[in-house]
Amino acid sequence: MRTLVTGGCGFIGSHVVRALVRDGHTVTNLDRLTYASNPANVADVGNDSRHQFVEGDICDNALMRNLVANHDLVLNFAAETHVDRSLLDPGVFVRTDVEGVVSLLEAVRANPSAVLLHMSTDEVFGSLPAGMEATEETRFAPTSPYSASKAAAELQIRAYAESYGMAVTVLRCCNVYGPNQHIEKFIPLFVTRALKAQPLPLYGDGLQEREWLYVDDLVAAVRLVLAQPREAEGVRAWHIGSGERLPNRDVANMICRLTKQPESLVQPVSDRPGHDRRYALDSSQLRSHGWLPRVPFEEGLARTVQWYADNGATWGAAESAEFVSYLQEQYGGRLRAV
Repeated sequence: MRTLVTGGCGFIGSHVVRALVRDGHTVTNLDRLTYASNPANVADVGNDSRHQFVEGDICDNALMRNLVANHDLVLNFAAETHVDRSLLDPGVFVRTDVEGVVSLLEAVRANPSAVLLHMSTDEVFGSLPAGMEATEETRFAPTSPYSASKAAAELQIRAYAESYGMAVTVLRCCNVYGPNQHIEKFIPLFVTRALKAQPLPLYGDGLQEREWLYVDDLVAAVRLVLAQPREAEGVRAWHIGSGERLPNRDVANMICRLTKQPESLVQPVSDRPGHDRRYALDSSQLRSHGWLPRVPFEEGLARTVQWYADNGATWGAAESAEFVSYLQEQYGGRLRAV
């Protein structure tokens, strides 16, 4: 199958690209190569004849139309994804996460034979009360510029499905972690800082609860969804959740133990604005089709810590001047206040 993957040099996209190539897909990997992308993430398929890399932007309407016209399947993993950065510069998120999706929808509308799968997030539902799990029909209640941009993208998808009779598959996933993730995100940030015995800036009381899924289990879910019969039209959403939900403080302490550092490295700092307290997905639909997460969080976190310990040169390349500047802006004042 001729498959276009957008954001294929990013964290999730690169894992999916490698899996699809192994499965026999002919993959075009489109990526703008932003700070969060790394061509090294797909180096092991870089010379494979079934993998072609194209540097480009999903907001480029002409490029997207030309690419989609030659593909049977389009998987959209291109996005700005970091909540902290969305608070600093919301406009960038609107451009990529909303305008980019509209550009992609227009390209798919021009080529009705192409099947579109879009990656969304559990954050579109906002913070959930204890005991509640969001189903595929739960109402959106985003609270950050990032989650609002992802919710807006989904609303555009729904509008296109209704207005033009398009069929689109949407995946909403909990927090994904594992090797190759950019070091701005919670787990890799804390792991890489702990490996250097640097303070770990934990927002607020650290009791914000997140649901964690190892990236290999996400790839397995994508494979299963792709194998399902296609809808004639409309939007079909699938939730991908592990059911393993932990407070951020517990995860930080686990990272200290795995890196053999004292838990005193964890430094509570002033919370970010509008920080959601709890996410939780009902993934019973996906599980009823045979999917189950295979990697428990404790095992997956240990694998992840070991990867960052063994691949300092790979993730160290992300410690650019821009990233150091971002860290200073986001955490410098908070850590100085401790």
